[in-house]
Amino acid sequence: MLKFKFQNSGPLKVIAGPCQIESRDHAMLMAEKIADICHEEAIRWVYKSSFDKANRSSMHGKRGVGIDEGLKILQEVKDEFECGILTDIHLPDQADPVSKVADILQIPAFLSRQTDLIEAASDTGKIVNVKKGQFMSYTDVGNIVEKVFSTGNTNCMITERGTSFGYNNLVVDMRGLAHMKRWSMPLIFDGTHSVQQPGALGSSSGGDRTMIEPLCLSAVAQGIAGVFLEVHDNPKKAPSDGPNMLEPEDFQKLIRKLKILDATVKMKL
Repeated sequence: MLKFKFQNSGPLKVIAGPCQIESRDHAMLMAEKIADICHEEAIRWVYKSSFDKANRSSMHGKRGVGIDEGLKILQEVKDEFECGILTDIHLPDQADPVSKVADILQIPAFLSRQTDLIEAASDTGKIVNVKKGQFMSYTDVGNIVEKVFSTGNTNCMITERGTSFGYNNLVVDMRGLAHMKRWSMPLIFDGTHSVQQPGALGSSSGGDRTMIEPLCLSAVAQGIAGVFLEVHDNPKKAPSDGPNMLEPEDFQKLIRKLKILDATVKMKL
């Protein structure tokens, strides 16, 4: 169970980690780097990484270590760094075993309309973080929330990660954050996937990490619960989402700025 809450009115939280679990050693390395940075910046954080990246541009793309090995690694990260864990599920029958380790079960954007999957995640009683699909309007989010609440679980978060705009491009309509606040759900902004260029490299996705900072600043200025940032020690060699991941030093510089902005926005005047 998390030792803190994600709240739009509370101090900004961070969800961070590499896109996928590459190995036990790499996961421990990245968790240590992120833990040290977040401790230095005095910001609460959750470690994220996927044991399976089922949605890949090419069938030849690396998908991760699989559920059994992945959960063992995530449990070790959790125990060693005393941090919360977020990871994706893709099938309803994954919800129960994953909930034994993860504090937050994430519904990937392309699966954000899958009723059985959302209900299975919600049935665990854990926090359910649903990424709003790239194909969805922010006005459709109420249907997602209703599905989570239908099981009696009110621990729901919604993540904005951009909307499809033409081919191989995403845009973020910042009006969506203001609109989705009407549901009183903690809102997360995914700064790294929002700059993704889906399928732009043919057999993989491209991205423009130079846009992560301006988009995150714009989102945090509205007063949100947290930011989702993928971090890698060598993005050029990452098996997935390399073009839109941050190196640790850039991650630290960014969250330092975001924390200051967040505190300013949430000042009680």
